[in-house]
Amino acid sequence: MSLEVCVLASGSAGNCTVVRTPAGTLLIDAGIGPRTAAQRLAGTGASVSDVSGICLTHLDHDHFNKNWLTSILNRGINVYCHESRVDDLVRVALGPRPAREELDRFVARVLTFDRDLFEALPGLSVRPLRFAHDREGSHGFVLEGFGCRVGYATDLGRVPHTLGEDFDDLDLLAIESNYDRQMQLDSPRPWFLKNRIMGGGGHLSNEQAFDAVRLILNQCESRGRAYPAHVVLLHRSRDCNCPERLRRLFSRDVRVAPRLVLAEQYERTEWLRPKREAPYVGGQLQLAWG
Repeated sequence: MSLEVCVLASGSAGNCTVVRTPAGTLLIDAGIGPRTAAQRLAGTGASVSDVSGICLTHLDHDHFNKNWLTSILNRGINVYCHESRVDDLVRVALGPRPAREELDRFVARVLTFDRDLFEALPGLSVRPLRFAHDREGSHGFVLEGFGCRVGYATDLGRVPHTLGEDFDDLDLLAIESNYDRQMQLDSPRPWFLKNRIMGGGGHLSNEQAFDAVRLILNQCESRGRAYPAHVVLLHRSRDCNCPERLRRLFSRDVRVAPRLVLAEQYERTEWLRPKREAPYVGGQLQLAWG
């Protein structure tokens, strides 16, 4: 077995992605509780008891669920958190006045990262990428090991100018495509919320995500590298987006259509495994505008 990925949940009601390797199983975010995660994992050949690490993009309630506390303490699960957010993580997990023994046990399981590469599992390296999401920011990750390279980016705010280089030569690309701009504008949401989401510090629109994916695929072509086996769209808004609009937009590029995966809020994806294809020669089939 090489590295494989399964998105258990993606959206404002909870985010959780499983990365399974020969050396163990890692979660990217734990925004659904362990009971729900166990239900989603049923029949996949993996279980919650396999999880040895949780890598957090940030601490919004849909990315870390405090119901994981018992599993973290009793099963010795490591929690990877940015060094600036440890105190916040403790408050989310334990409340404002935790018992000393429980505090010590939990803090012993928290491993911090900054901008440097770290090893989340034996043989699996993780490089954090800083994103401009809300006041505290968030992080994406490049995971590499066992012959595979995965780029994971959600809650970006905006596409950083370095994303193309950071996400070079991927086997799997996962990126948020949160909202349709017109649906957002037409929604009954208050203007302050619309502005937060669309103002460069919230989420990516479908068009921004599409442009980012095309940039990465263009780079594959220019460097003679294979395309990612899968392009996974994360964190779709239930109110201001829809699968049909997403598929219609992303299918305008014939390179994307056969590898497109829409992550869902209430059902898992299949196991996504690397099986890359070489780019079209010269990019002559790059676009099919409809």
